Order: sequence, then structure tokens, then C-alpha cells
Amino acid sequence: MTVLKSIRPYHAPAGGWGALKAMGTALAGQEVLMSGMATLARMNQPGGFDCPGCGWADPKHTSPFEYCENGGKAVAWEMTAKRCTPEFLAAHTVSELAAMGDFDLEMIGRLTHPVRYDAASDRYLPVSWDEAFATVARHLNALPDPDMAEFYTSGRASNEAAFLYQLFAREYGTNNFPDCSNMCHEATSVGLPPALGVGKGTVLLEDFEKADAILIFGQNPGTNSPRMMTDLRNASRRGATILSFNPFRERALERFQAPQNPVEMATLTSTPISSRLFQLKVGGDVAVIKGMMKWLVEADRAAARDHGGPVLDRDFIRGHTHGFEELAADLDATRWEDIERRSGLARADIEFAAQAYARAERAILVFGMGLTQHRHGALNVQQLANLALLRGNVGREGTGLCPVRGHSNVQGDRTVGITEVPNDALLDGLKARFGFEPPRRPGHNVVTALEAMVRGEVRVFIGLGGNFAAAIPDWETTQAALRRLDLTVHIATKLNRSHLVHGREALILPCLGRTEIDLQADGPQAVTVEDSMSMVHASTGHNAPASDQLMSEPAIIAGMARATLGARSTVDWEARIADYALIREDIEAVFPIFAGYNQRIREPGGFHLTSLARERIWATPTGKANFLVCEGLCEDPAIADPDVLWLTSVRSHDQYNTTLYSLSDRYRGVYGQRDVLFLDEAEMARRGLADGDRVDISTLATDGVERVVRGFRVVSHAFPEGSCAAYYPEVNPLVPLYAHDPDSFTPSYKAVPVRLTRSSVATGAL
Repeated sequence: MTVLKSIRPYHAPAGGWGALKAMGTALAGQEVLMSGMATLARMNQPGGFDCPGCGWADPKHTSPFEYCENGGKAVAWEMTAKRCTPEFLAAHTVSELAAMGDFDLEMIGRLTHPVRYDAASDRYLPVSWDEAFATVARHLNALPDPDMAEFYTSGRASNEAAFLYQLFAREYGTNNFPDCSNMCHEATSVGLPPALGVGKGTVLLEDFEKADAILIFGQNPGTNSPRMMTDLRNASRRGATILSFNPFRERALERFQAPQNPVEMATLTSTPISSRLFQLKVGGDVAVIKGMMKWLVEADRAAARDHGGPVLDRDFIRGHTHGFEELAADLDATRWEDIERRSGLARADIEFAAQAYARAERAILVFGMGLTQHRHGALNVQQLANLALLRGNVGREGTGLCPVRGHSNVQGDRTVGITEVPNDALLDGLKARFGFEPPRRPGHNVVTALEAMVRGEVRVFIGLGGNFAAAIPDWETTQAALRRLDLTVHIATKLNRSHLVHGREALILPCLGRTEIDLQADGPQAVTVEDSMSMVHASTGHNAPASDQLMSEPAIIAGMARATLGARSTVDWEARIADYALIREDIEAVFPIFAGYNQRIREPGGFHLTSLARERIWATPTGKANFLVCEGLCEDPAIADPDVLWLTSVRSHDQYNTTLYSLSDRYRGVYGQRDVLFLDEAEMARRGLADGDRVDISTLATDGVERVVRGFRVVSHAFPEGSCAAYYPEVNPLVPLYAHDPDSFTPSYKAVPVRLTRSSVATGAL
């Protein structure tokens, strides 16, 4: 359905009838309205399948409607009756397909057959599975060094697929595992261990029922993890304080109408979510957090002088932490005027937030990619950990740090071995289980893999899901490097941009989706996933596959491994594909934390992978939780330039990662277009612009390379001074490859210094 381009305010709450209508429209648009509703009844239910969308945890006592609008859209997109057949691909050159928009590519439908790129005709043509696997083997075995191949993983892959994938690559001889988490929550995985000894969150879903306060930093749950809204709504209704810190006044952070609640739906009422919403500047998170900590430390000293009750958890700090004095000295040296300038918030607002936090006996600190996707993402995360430690909000019921991961198993993939920096325990476990010596040298993450491609040191790229070419930064440089590869391989369910930014040879290998029956030699198979709360549970598809030519992700990986490694492999690949329980036995053998794996996934709701920090056991060099100092306020020299704006990239409400469900963004009032720049009216006036003008956006770069996107429509939106926003991935070309966190290598998608010029482009080019 074509939607006319328009900008019009959306006044309704998040969720509610608007969500039901949007989900119904998505199911009908994919021609699966009735079958889709029946399938949704099995999503996130015992014996059913796990949502292929976000990784938010499932409640232990599920209702019949444990899904959200965007989860419904994800199912509609997977179940679609539309097909991308060999006949369709034969009728369109890759050049023609590349000229199509990303949404139009999505609408073609499910891939039905394996295909290989034919350079002579510039088309993807059918190939047999055996020929496809032989092509992979030919290229991999021709490489003089296994590190010339990259094995990319998307977070939608199951534990079983991810484990086999890393097993294949390591037996082949490399630790090159660029992963989607490198581009989102790697700052969490790298930042938290020095502070707490774990790289994951420390909360369970039931902690949200016991928290007195919930602080949300850089997270838009209404779009990116909508099932979280139920927990926030319930917390709000029982009187918990919810403070949100975000440059946008996101609708779901303001008020929410629960589609599962008949009273709210019938009366058209809603629940306020945030007690206060603080619109901080882009990149101002550290300033806000340090301001709150500064107030807490000063208030605690005053209480001690006046013989009042402590503001800090002094017993916890003495018994469980290290480095408090150094942190306090840094906070003393940080001036309030600098905090206000960098954060964009008044001191009184920051002190209000600190006081509300101090009043809460139990608090949860939630954060998303608004905190991690910065040049200082790991430092951001560590400062939030400091804030939690000051009040002892780790290791107690109703407290903890809650990183909200994206894809449904991005955390699980990491747990079962998808990492470019494996520890000895993992490698020794693989050696003991399978009898080969895995490589010990560190491999590539996304940024270092791209850098190696640019230098010509990589020849083969294999992608287990995802849309790598669209998700990466610095398109002009990085997509050109992808095109110079000898072979690109993509395991996928639908056509996307990455299949059209291909190497000299290219394969698209279609796989089963999460909703579909996975029938192997020993019968139907279940896979497992780990959610954001470290709960592991089974997922079983019930729908007929979109094509009889589809293979499961584990089977495709095993097929590539058999063809590539041949008789030198020590792994019985066929047995593991016949019965995935054998893969889970392997995982248990290599990772003892999975003890009793096959038995425990039969438990309703699955089982929890224990977090040592949740038990107040600190696996750090000091044996304690560590306060980690961030000197200054993470400022960049570009901030001093009054002409510079800080651009943050955002997802629309009709979007999941790079997947577009439409060209609209209901909650922000944008319809039928994505080439827009959100800018405050004061900033428009300062630059002589008006709502509706077209501008070119260019990066303030340090390498002399011009990075620009053209013809973006200016849209008036309340936003902090010096800040602006546009959609991901359309503005990824503006993110330099060098602009990443030095600790985690997370690209700085959320803070890019840019300049605006009036555009000569009459309409947007997207």
C-alpha cells in the first residue's frame, strides 16, 4: 500500500488501537491475516517459537497474547505469502534490484532456492546445494591464510547454529567473528567486566515488579523492545518512579495504552510512563551521570556531618567495592557549569533526578544503544555501573543493570562462542571435546574486519543472517571493499541490500525461519535462545516451510563444514544435524554453565544462566566491584564549533534493525518517507531554515574525506540545542570507519559531528 508523504502530529498514546491496526495491516499486507493470527498465538508460549524480533524476556506466567506490535510485524514478514523465486531473480538484473529501495526489496518475499551470481548476465541464477557448498569449499581452501576469511553472525541465529558456526570456523583455523553485537552492545560486553566481572545484565524480569525506581538511558522501548512496555506500565501503576534520559521525547516513554488490557482499550485511557523525561544533548550522558553522582556524594557528606542517614550505601561500598576515593576525587574536580553545558540540562534537573534515585530503596538502571554507540561507549556504561554501585543497586532483588539487547539471540550467540577474542577456557573446552587445536590468536571484529577488507587482506565473507552491507558505517569505503572480495555468502530468509553489494562470486543460501518446522533425520527439531535476562529456552516452529528447498541454519553450516574440511574434520556433522540435542551436549561440555541443558529447556520458561555479579561475587582482578573513573565529560573538540550539530541515528517505529516494515514512523508523525532530519525550531532559525526545507548533511571529518548525504527534508521536532537526528541506516555513510570506541570498537552511530547546507536536490534521493 502506497502511503503519501506527509508530516502530521501523532496524538495518541503508544500501543493501543494504533498498534493493533498496524499489526493487522502488516499481516494483511503479507497476505497472512488469518494464518498469522493463529501463528502469533504460539509465539513466546510453552512449546511454541520464540519471537524473531527483540530479546526481551518472557514472563513465567504467559498470557495467550504475549507479543507486541513489532513482534507481530516480524512474524508477518517471515510468514509472508510472497516469494522471491528463481523466476523473479532471472527477470531482474542485480543492477535493477540495487536501484530499488530497501522496503521494496523486503516486499518481494521469502527466498525459495539457493542462487549464485552470474556475472555474464548480472543475475542470481539457481544453484544446487551441493554446488553451493563446493563453491564455499573451493574459495576457503584456496586461501593461503584462514584469517583471510570473515565469519559474520547476526543475533537471530540460534544457540545451536551459532555454536556450529564457531566450531566450523575454528576448525578451519580462524577467530574472525565480526558480529552484529560489535555494532550495538559491544560497549556493554567490554565495559561491564572491569566494573562488575560480567559482560551482561544483572536483573531478572521479576526484579521489575520489586523496583522502586527505574532509570532509562538511551533506550526507546516502545519501538525497539515493545514487550518491555508491559513491565514499565505495571511499575508505573504501582507507584514506581520512572526517569527517562533521551534527546527525544519518545511517545512510549510518555504514555502507553496496553493492547492486552480491555479496560484501557475500551475507555481509550492510557498509563503515564515516565515520572520525568530529561532531554539531554546528544552525547551528554556521562555529564548527566557524573552530575547525579556528584550530588549523591556531596549529599552523603552533608548527611554525615549532620549525623543524618546515609545517602550512599556505605556498607556495600566498604565491603564490596574498590576505587571509591578516586571516583569521589574526580567528581569533586568536575564543575557544575561544565556538567550543565555538556548535558544540556539545568543543575536543578540533574539534582531532581539524583534525589529521586536516592529515595528509591531498590532501583534498576536500564540502557540501550543510545549509551553504547558512541566513541566512548564503554566509558558510558562504566559510569552507569558507578551510579548503581554508589547505592548498592547490584546483587539485590529489584535492582541491577539492564542492558536492553536487540535481536532475540544476540546475547546467546556470544555465550556459545561467537567472539573474536576467545578465552582459554573456551578454546581448551573445544580441544578437549573435539580433539583439534583451535587458533589462539585474536580475530577480527566488525571494524577491524572492514579495515582488513579495505587493505585487501580479506578475500571471503560469509554472513549468517543480517544485512551487513547496510548496517556497517562509512558506506562509500566499506561497500567498495565488499565488492572487491572473491566470494560473499549470505544465509538469509529474504532479499536485502547486502545481497546486491556482493563479491566477484556470490551465493544466497535460503534458510528456515523461526516459525517453520525444522524436520531432520531424527524428526522435528527445536532450537534454543538466550534473552536479555540470561534466560535460555526452547523454540519450536510449527508452520510449513516457505519452500521445500530451504535448509535450516545448522544444516547449512554443517554442509559448508563437510565440504570445506572433508576427512580432516574431527566433528560428526551429520549426527549433529540429525539430532540437535547432540549440539546441546557439545555446548554443555564446552560451557559447564549449561549443565543439564537438554533437561532444563523442558522446564516452563527455560532456565537462567547464573550471573556472578547478581550473587555479589566479583570476577575482577581486585575481587571486588570497581568504581572506574572517566576523566572529563567525554567532550570532542568539534563541540567548540558553533556551526556543528551532533547527529544521532534512530530507528523508525516501523523498523527493526535494518528491516523496514513501511516508510512511516507513526509516533514521530512521519509518513511515506525516511529522508528526513529532525531539528529543533531554534536551531532552524539560527541556520535560516524552515520546516520542509531540503539540506545536505556532511560529516566534520578528520581524514579529509567528504562524507555527505543529500536532499534531506527538515522536520521540526523538539530537540536539545546543538543536536539533530535522522534514520539509521540512511545516515550510516556519514559515520567514518575511524569513529569508534577505542575499547569496544563500537561505531559512533549515535554521535556524529555534522554541518548542514541548503540542498540543491529538490526531493530526497532515498
